[in-house]
Amino acid sequence: MTKDSALLDAPATAASQLGHRDGSNSRKVFIKTYGCQMNVYDSTRMSDALARDGYEPTEDMEEADLVLLNTCHIREKAAEKVYSALGRLRDMKKRKAADGREMMIGVTGCVAQAEGEEILRRAPAVDVVIGPQTYHRLPDALRRAKEGHRVVDTEYAIEDKFEHLPAPERAKIRSRGVTAFLTVQEGCDKFCTFCVVPYTRGSEVSRSVAQIVEEAEKLVDGGVREITLLGQNVNAWHGAGPKGEAWSLGDLLYRLAEIPGLARLRYTTSHPRDMDERLIDAHRNLRTLMPYLHLPVQSGSDRILKAMNRRHTAAEYLALIEKIRAARPDIALSGDFIVGFPGETDQDFEDTLRLVEEVNYAQAFSFKYSTRPGTPGADLKDQVAEEIKAERLERLQALLLKQQHAFADACVGKVVDILLEKPGRMPGQLIGRSPWLQSVNVDAKASQIGDIINVRITGTSTNSLFAELL
Repeated sequence: MTKDSALLDAPATAASQLGHRDGSNSRKVFIKTYGCQMNVYDSTRMSDALARDGYEPTEDMEEADLVLLNTCHIREKAAEKVYSALGRLRDMKKRKAADGREMMIGVTGCVAQAEGEEILRRAPAVDVVIGPQTYHRLPDALRRAKEGHRVVDTEYAIEDKFEHLPAPERAKIRSRGVTAFLTVQEGCDKFCTFCVVPYTRGSEVSRSVAQIVEEAEKLVDGGVREITLLGQNVNAWHGAGPKGEAWSLGDLLYRLAEIPGLARLRYTTSHPRDMDERLIDAHRNLRTLMPYLHLPVQSGSDRILKAMNRRHTAAEYLALIEKIRAARPDIALSGDFIVGFPGETDQDFEDTLRLVEEVNYAQAFSFKYSTRPGTPGADLKDQVAEEIKAERLERLQALLLKQQHAFADACVGKVVDILLEKPGRMPGQLIGRSPWLQSVNVDAKASQIGDIINVRITGTSTNSLFAELL
C-alpha cells in the first residue's frame, strides 16, 4: 500500500470475488492509501480481512478485480481528489467490462465517512462505501454488492471492530518488514475548530490492554523489531491494568517494553493536554522508547490557540517541552503548524516564529489554513488572504527547514544505533532508521535487515543521512 502518490503509482493489498477468464479462481485487490499512518494500518487490516475470503494483493491495478480507495479528509479538497480518482476508475471499469472482465470499486476511510451516500450519487461506478469504524464489515459488504446492492456502511459500529478482524498470518507479517504500526486509540474529543477528525473518526475510543499486547506479540513473532503505536490522540489512550487499575499510555509502553524481541517503540500523534507525568517518566526510563516526539502546537499565539480550541497556551506548551527535555535530553521534537487561521494578525504569526525559535524542532509539518465544511472554523469571519497565508508559510517553512538541517548536521560524527529496514537505491546499500526517525543510508548486507547496528554518521542529504559501519 502506498500513500499520497499518483493513483496509478500505488502498490496494493486485497482481491475480488470473480474468477478470471483463464479459469483461475484467484481474486486480486489493489488498495490505494491516502493520508496518515493510521490509514496505512487500516489498509493492512482490510487486506487481512479480505485474505480470509481469498483475496490476494496486487500492485497492478489492471489485473485487480477490486480497487479500494482508503481515503483521508484532512487535506484541502480531499473529497474532490477522490472523485477525480473515481472518474479514472470508472473509465477503467467500463474498459474491463467491454473486455468481459468485471471490477468492483470501493471507497473507505474518512472521505467515505463524510460523504456517504453522496459518493454513490456522484460516482455511479462505486459499489461499496465503508467508514473507518466499519471496515471489518467490508467482506460482507462486498458479498451484498455482488448480489446487486450498492452498499453504504458508515454507521459507527456498536461492536468492537478489532475483535472481528482476523490476525495476519506470520508469513504475511514477515513479508511486510521489520517495522509495523499498531492502532491503540481512535477518534478525538478535543474538537479543535479546524479539524474534521471528531466528525469522521468519532469520539475517543481505546483498545484494551489484552488486545494490544496480543497484536504486538504476534507482530514480534513475525519478525517485527519496531512498533509505532497510533491514535488520533494516542496519548489519550487509557485502559485497565491487570488488577483493574487505571492505566495511561505510559503504563502501556512499560508493558509493551517487556515483550521479548521488541527492540523499539514509538507513538504518534499526541496532544499537549494529554502528556502526563507517567508518559514523561517512560521517556526517562525506557530505552526501548525512542527519543522522538511529535507534539503538535499549531500556533504560538494564545489568541489563535484559543480560537482553535487547543485548550493550552504557548507558555504551557513551552513548559511541557522543558519538562520532557529534562527527562530525555537527547529527544528530537516534531510539531504541526497552521498559518493563516481566521483572524491571525502579523503579531500572532510573529508569536509562532518566536515559539519555533525557542523549541528548535528537528522536524515539523506546516500548512496554510483551509476550511473544512462542518467544522466551526469554516464559519469564522476575518479569513486571511491567500497571498498573506502563502508568504507566512514560506517564512515559517524556511525557519523550520533551517532547524531541521541544523539537527541533521549536528548528527555528523556521532555513533548511533540504526535499525536496518530495507534495501537502498544503490547496490549493497541498506536503509535504516536512527533513534530520531531519520532515514540512514549505509553499506551493509541484505541478510542484516532487522538488525540494529552501530554506525558513524558521515554526511547528510536533503531528507536522509549517510553512515559507515563500525
